[in-house]
Amino acid sequence: MIASLDANFAVAPQITPADVTDIARAGYRTIINNRPEGEEPGQPEGAAIRCVAETLGLAYVEIPITHAGFSHPQIDATTAAMANGPVLAFCRSGTRSCMLWALASAKGGAEPAALFEKAAAAGYDLSPLGGMLQALAGGR
Repeated sequence: MIASLDANFAVAPQITPADVTDIARAGYRTIINNRPEGEEPGQPEGAAIRCVAETLGLAYVEIPITHAGFSHPQIDATTAAMANGPVLAFCRSGTRSCMLWALASAKGGAEPAALFEKAAAAGYDLSPLGGMLQALAGGR
């Protein structure tokens, strides 16, 4: 379920409030919710996950990603949340969370090739972001 991308960041498909205790026990300090509320019927409410997370002393951040794609404010919010790691980010499948991690990492100076390798090792494909990663990384 949880796929580590680096020592400070992991992604997962949709979590539930009941999962948060195990997430805290695993050492995560921040949860990022990348799903818009009501994206699909039966989706757990973010407020319920937030309540359990904050009760357990975890930070909880909502950075919803819709069909509109990624923005610099979302990338910057992810970078800020990464400062309080280790971080577990989730969305429906983990893909959007992985992509946002890669964008934030590239903007922070990571080499795109290394990001592609880390994502692939975790089972995610960053190829739709190739140009964006290169641009954010300054052409590296």
